[in-house]
Amino acid sequence: QVQLVESGGGLVQAGDSLRLSCVASGRTFSIDAMGWFRQAPGKEREFVAAINWSGGTTYYADSVKGRFTISRDNAKNTVYLQMNNLKPEDTAVYYCAAARRRLLSIVSRNYDYWGQGTQVTVSS
Repeated sequence: QVQLVESGGGLVQAGDSLRLSCVASGRTFSIDAMGWFRQAPGKEREFVAAINWSGGTTYYADSVKGRFTISRDNAKNTVYLQMNNLKPEDTAVYYCAAARRRLLSIVSRNYDYWGQGTQVTVSS
């Protein structure tokens, strides 16, 4: 099993930045792709960004492209989400996810492990 713990959420104003972190523990050798998803109140969980094992390939939702950056440090078993120029519509619970397969996916069911989520609130 793999455990994922997110941190770094908070309350910020529009235009501010936040960096989310997700630390993996357990059978981390089984992980390949990792991703971030978010879920706003009353909405379905949506894809935000994904990164492959080496960090050489990334993929973003159109809504965050150019503002968010996903990265990972495999030596620390950590994936990051740098969020710049935050907007009120970015308000959501952000979830870290990990997949055993070597596949960058925007589909949540393709990820095998999930964190508990961290709240990001952006005020206007």
